[in-house]
Amino acid sequence: MNEMKEKILSVIEKNSKISIEDLAIVLGEKESDVAQAIFEMEQDKTICGYHTIINWEKTSRERVVALIEVCVVPQRSRGFDHLAERIYNFPEVDTVYLMSGAYDFCVMLEGKTLREVSIFISEKLSTLESVTSTATHFVLKKYKDHGTIMVPEQKSERQLITP
Repeated sequence: MNEMKEKILSVIEKNSKISIEDLAIVLGEKESDVAQAIFEMEQDKTICGYHTIINWEKTSRERVVALIEVCVVPQRSRGFDHLAERIYNFPEVDTVYLMSGAYDFCVMLEGKTLREVSIFISEKLSTLESVTSTATHFVLKKYKDHGTIMVPEQKSERQLITP
């Protein structure tokens, strides 16, 4: 990957709303070159999507976010990739990571209720033939998400004393 593409990625990772015109100015490149580079990275799946970070606690929408640790026995000649694909193809699943350590996959999903999440785990996820166990954790509050602080800045209650 060339240097310009790396610079584009660094900028749009922080601000995906930046216009191609402004991005070209920031990078000191021609607009057409920046547009072509972005197109190429979208085509080869270096750029996989553009997302907005929303603080759902400020809305009336009720939701439950779960992080599920999944232990599996990988299938011979298929490894982890085949099982990961089965898991990420469930429409309820938002995120799947292969992990090192005590469990194999970290699966994140959201539902309207605890019951909805538990039905997914008990009827879909844990019934997959290679899954040996799951442990579910529920997100109680988000303080920082994808590098964005989700809570208001705390004002210091200490008084400034000057001599």
